[in-house]
Amino acid sequence: MSGAINYISCGLLWTALLFRLPDLKRHWSEPSLRAIIGVLGFASLCFLFGAPPTVALINRVTGVPNLAAPLTYAAITAYSAASLVLIACWRGGPSMRRTTRNWIYGYTAVLVGIAVLFAVGNPADERRTDFDTFYATTPWVAEMVVLYLISHLTATTVSAIWSLRWARETEVRQRPWLRASLVTIGAGTALSAGYSISKLAAVVARWSGRDWSSLGTSVSPLCAGLGALLTVTGVLLPMAGHHLSAWADFVRLAPLDAVLDPVLKDRALRVARPRSPFLWGTWRRSTILNGLREIEMLFDQGLYDRVHDAELKRLQRMGDRSSHVGAAHERAASAAWAATIASAARRGTRPSAEPFGPSVPPSLPRDPRMLVLIADAVKRSEREARSMATGPARAGSL
Repeated sequence: MSGAINYISCGLLWTALLFRLPDLKRHWSEPSLRAIIGVLGFASLCFLFGAPPTVALINRVTGVPNLAAPLTYAAITAYSAASLVLIACWRGGPSMRRTTRNWIYGYTAVLVGIAVLFAVGNPADERRTDFDTFYATTPWVAEMVVLYLISHLTATTVSAIWSLRWARETEVRQRPWLRASLVTIGAGTALSAGYSISKLAAVVARWSGRDWSSLGTSVSPLCAGLGALLTVTGVLLPMAGHHLSAWADFVRLAPLDAVLDPVLKDRALRVARPRSPFLWGTWRRSTILNGLREIEMLFDQGLYDRVHDAELKRLQRMGDRSSHVGAAHERAASAAWAATIASAARRGTRPSAEPFGPSVPPSLPRDPRMLVLIADAVKRSEREARSMATGPARAGSL
């Protein structure tokens, strides 16, 4: 892998790291966030230290031949440990702390072993690209190479198995972004295993007198680069999914926001939209909830029941087989809420509006998903109203 590709990859990882660092400052106590920062940071160091120009610079500045090799191995080992810790944190459970602690202790021991074996072995001839195979028969240095390769292979194998096995569970299938993340991480870590496998194959071949150094200089960097790219993409997918979902909610909630707008303006509940697009979804959802709380006592239980029953009968009459019974009730509830909220919002701007009393429709909508379904119902009802209004006009023109 050329130095340019290494530096580009490192720059992209640092960019992602800069986006996550503010979250780390606000939520330092979250283990999964610290693990994400570790994955991004150590992955960037792997690319940085592994670039041939960086290797030459480290060796020249420190005056220690091949010092870049153990630094690169240490970054790879730390990256492997961070990946394991991240998946364990996402998985959670009562044994999460013990599991993460064991991985951290184990890979810390590997880091110490790499440092000690390099110091004892003292490889004098600088090798920028084929260090592993060149020193595969050198006492102590060979053990250092095998140690980091086995630790890397262990981490990638365990990460791939954990990720792909967890992605098949029912609770994860209901969370598409998490499932996509786990599948991507599983594919990335499985591909990364090709790095250590090809390196180990080249080392073993050297032990038997054959020269397979091309595996270590061409195949393994390709596996490492593509594997790290997929793994880091999988790590960032939940964050990207969160923001994409928030933006989608911002757009889909617009019809419900418009229904409540007269009440929000009349009672000075409308606050300015934040500058950051990442906060727009949360801002609109909070604004809607403020409006709903303001007109809660104006909800008409009778209207809710009538619309709910009528919509449910309509769906049953249409014989909609595309969704199960629960989805039909959910759609009927969203239509009933849309009508009830629209009626309450109209009454809410009248000074003499009298509340209906404490009896309100069940479960005042606060769930983000239900709010989106209500907004969709508002949009449908507006579309149907426009269709009915333009229908007679078109008929008259004919």
